[in-house]
Amino acid sequence: MERLVYSDVRETLYREVLPNGLEVIVLPKEGFRKTYATFSTRYGSIDNRFAVGDRPPIEVPDGIAHFLEHKMFEEPTGDIFATFASQGASANAFTSFDRTVYLFSATEQIEKNLVTLLDFVQHPYFTDENVEKEKGIIEQEINMYRDNADWRVYFGLIDAMYHNHPIHIDIAGTVESIRQIDKATLYRCYETFYHPGNMMLFVVGGVDAERIFGLVRDNQSRKSFPPQEEIRRFFDAEPESVKKPKTKAVLPVSLPKCMFGFKEKRTGFTGRELQRREAATKLMLESLIGPSSPLYQSLYDDNLISDSFGHEYNSAPDYAFSVIGGDTPDPDALLDRFRVAVDRALADGLQKTSFERAKRKKSAVICAC
Repeated sequence: MERLVYSDVRETLYREVLPNGLEVIVLPKEGFRKTYATFSTRYGSIDNRFAVGDRPPIEVPDGIAHFLEHKMFEEPTGDIFATFASQGASANAFTSFDRTVYLFSATEQIEKNLVTLLDFVQHPYFTDENVEKEKGIIEQEINMYRDNADWRVYFGLIDAMYHNHPIHIDIAGTVESIRQIDKATLYRCYETFYHPGNMMLFVVGGVDAERIFGLVRDNQSRKSFPPQEEIRRFFDAEPESVKKPKTKAVLPVSLPKCMFGFKEKRTGFTGRELQRREAATKLMLESLIGPSSPLYQSLYDDNLISDSFGHEYNSAPDYAFSVIGGDTPDPDALLDRFRVAVDRALADGLQKTSFERAKRKKSAVICAC
């Protein structure tokens, strides 16, 4: 077990990679009552074309990572949510562009809930019948999001930025793509991406690190996994340009929604370099347009934005983009004001007080984890 001390944020992590490849990280928080655990796999919506080892590449239907996440909660004995609830835990899961994460939070029966988390994620149960049933459920979810203005504008923006990269495809896929999913393909994807060597368990809260590691080691030693082969992912070449400078959709909303983004031309960053780039970009966005920035306050005072206005940054080795926006009565005026502010920041730099405030805020968030 490796001990990692981060004195700047007063945190100590414990890390170990088990013989089967599973990475386990524990962050003890003395005096904390609630514990959080996440069990994640490096598998998301963009992983629709891949190969294992020296085998030929295969292409799977869009939305299959999200579909698989849904199906993992179904066991022969019933719904796993009920098991967590009976043990005093709140459980959930989500699929992003490049991750699928299963999680729970609880103040009691932590070890029992942790075993439940490990066991259900490592025990897939798919049948022809339950796969067909799930298609109807996810189809309803897809149709529901089609009526969600915030979701439509967000993915409309990503689709306008990217020509070929699968990040522009909705995480849930399409009604047509999920109809192509079958039991065999689900097992194929599960066996590829849910190997312990492609996964990480993270536990934070009022726990004893030694006990957690002992429990996880014992749990994993009782299970058998084949050696993991290299996973190769394939993406079509993506031009530096955006696909469409502007796009528009008409939906019944009380105020127009304006979202604008920046697609980065330089990609390929990994590891610490990618982490530094992400931290720097988030600091820049918070300094420039965060709720405490002069720009945000002036836009708010002029009624060009509301408290729905915000920003985010997404990055991975093969893509990176910023998203900014929210409700506004005048999208064109908002964009004009933002362009002026960006030109000023490029010429004069970020305001020092805004940058220092953003840096302190980020440090406070890290310390409060």
